[in-house]
Formats: sequence, structure tokens, C-alpha cells
Amino acid sequence: MSTVSRLPRLIVWTAAVLVWSGTAAPLGAQMATADRLEAPGWWPTKRTRPRDDYVGTGACLRCHDSRAGQQATAMARTSRPAAESPVLLARPRLRFHLGRHTYSIDSDAGQSVYTVTDGAQTMSATLAWAFGAGNVGQTYIFDREGTLHESRVSYYDAVQRLDFTPNRQIDEPRDVIEAMARPMDDAEARRCFGCHTTASTTRSGFDTARLIPGVTCEACHGPGRRHVAAMEGGDRRESRGTILNPSDFDAADSVDFCGACHATFWDVRLANERGLAALRSQPFRLQSSACWGEGDDRLTCVACHDPHRPLVRDSTAYDRNCLSCHVASGSSTTASRPGRACPTGKAACAGCHMPKYDVPGMHFRFTDHLIRVVEPDP
Repeated sequence: MSTVSRLPRLIVWTAAVLVWSGTAAPLGAQMATADRLEAPGWWPTKRTRPRDDYVGTGACLRCHDSRAGQQATAMARTSRPAAESPVLLARPRLRFHLGRHTYSIDSDAGQSVYTVTDGAQTMSATLAWAFGAGNVGQTYIFDREGTLHESRVSYYDAVQRLDFTPNRQIDEPRDVIEAMARPMDDAEARRCFGCHTTASTTRSGFDTARLIPGVTCEACHGPGRRHVAAMEGGDRRESRGTILNPSDFDAADSVDFCGACHATFWDVRLANERGLAALRSQPFRLQSSACWGEGDDRLTCVACHDPHRPLVRDSTAYDRNCLSCHVASGSSTTASRPGRACPTGKAACAGCHMPKYDVPGMHFRFTDHLIRVVEPDP
């Protein structure tokens, strides 16, 4: 259920950057992910390194054990073999009905079998992959005759049951095959696996047999073989250029970095996404905020969300981040704290200025990262 899977990989040509106007973000401050992937150096979902350059999380944690908490994040758990999905293991029989069709997932003996029937015809497939940590939802992938298929139904935690995968409902499918799933072409499969797994596409091509489940250390910092070898050899100087540290980025690059999977400002513009579809791109909404200006390190994704720790869902926990830019009531703004004080005096910054909205079909309220004064409904 990633944002990136629904975006085409389009190139932002120089002319397009020069003529675009009408946005709060400064021209040229952001790039499309396709451009980032063509540039030198590492970037999430890049495919140019050999598979053997990836050493796995265990090798990283030998030195960086303080980052072990990353394994508990939704990113690290955003994919796994379906047979290992805690959602399915805890719910061995899932059922969903619509019209004459019945959808079921039965998990037992180390496998999960997905079945669809219309009463006359029945089709089954063993699920291969579960995408999504399950705290919002989880979608399933299986292989049929060498083609990957996306399940027509997904699990949603808020309702504790199956329902249609977002934008995949068909009220009158032509047959059980169409009712069951949707085939994924090679480009879509690469995009989806690229943002739900590590090392699924490398210089050798697309390979689901040798991938690393979830978004792990090397998905963001790059393959670690050379870095580990340099550190084990005691050559710290050599090690510095062998791994990427995104904390060195400026604000715009930092937000674009997360946008490789969550959709950058230009990814959304070029895909012409609007409304709730654009709302699900946190980088786009953040950089569309009036307070973004030319960018500030206090207003990036990682300023509020530590990618090495589970997401904090209490919105009041983020108010301290707002107050690093905004002055307290009764104080005047300064060069380092240009944000005015809230006239209401309430200590609920994020809850008021970053409201949550229901996304149809998702059974979940998503936070809108467009920071603004929200006008009351008329």
C-alpha cells in the first residue's frame, strides 16, 4: 500500500522546472525521483549496485546496535513472506463477501491460501508476499504462471477484516480470475517491491528470491559490503565514502529522500494527483506549506520522525517541534524563530494545523502534512 506504486516515473526536464510557478516551494528546490535515480551516488530504490554488495541488517548492527529499534518500525515490517505475516498467523480464517463472490484466506501449515468463488467456479493461490505492516492494512501478492498478481482484497486493522484493496473493487467482474486479483506488469512490480523490500532490483535485474524483506538499513544508506570491509580492516578514512548518511542533506534533499517512496513534490505534480491522492504524499504536502519557504532543517520528515524508531501516533508529541520555530505566547519573533505565537494559546499545534482525514476505502484517518490555519466548515 505504498504511495510510490501509483506514480509513473517521469523525468523533470529543465524547461519544466523553469516555467513552473504558483507554488510555495522555491523553483529547483525539489526534484522528481526519476531524476534522483539518474544522478550519481546512492538513492532509495536505485538499481545499479550488484546484489552481492548487500550484506543484511545483521552486519550493520554489529557496530550500530543502537539502531536495532529500526527493526520494530513499520518500514522494516512493510513486507514479509505471507507465511510469516503476524496478521495472517493471528487470523487463520478470513472471509469477505460481495454479491455472489466469496473471498477467503486460510492460513495453516506454513502457508496462506487465497480462494475466490462465485458458487460455480473456484480459484485458489498460495500467497507469496504480504505488503504493509498491518497497523493500517496489508495487501497480498502471489505468482501465477510467472506473473505477479495483487490480491483484489486486503486486510484492514481498523475493521479487523478483509475489504477491497484501494481502487481495486469491481462490482461485476467478468469471471473469477478478474474477481480474484490484478496482474502486475514488470515496471509496477519493480516499483512496489522497490519500496516494500530491500535489494529486490539490482544490477542483475528484478529478483524476489534473494531480496531482503522490509525497508532495512541498506535501503536508505546503500549497500554495505564495502563499508563493512573497510571498518573491519580498520580503515576509517576509506569507510567514509562507502555508505550514505542522509543526515548530511539539506532540507530539500532530505525531504526528497523520503519522497523516493512517499512521492516528492515533483512526483505528485507530474502525476497530476490532487485531493486525497495528493494528501497521502507527506513530502508534497509539507513542501506545499507556506512555512516551508526555502526549506529549514527543523521542518523535514526526520525532524519529527526518527526512521530508526516506531512511529509516534500521539499528535501532541510533535508540538515541541512546532515550538522550535514558533515563539511562545507574548514573545516576539526572531531570526532563528520566525514563527508567530498561536493566538489561541492552545498547546495542540499539530492536532489543529495538521488535521486528519478519512481516505475512502482505507479505513484509516491520515494526517495531512500541509501545515496551515484550517478554516472551519461553513
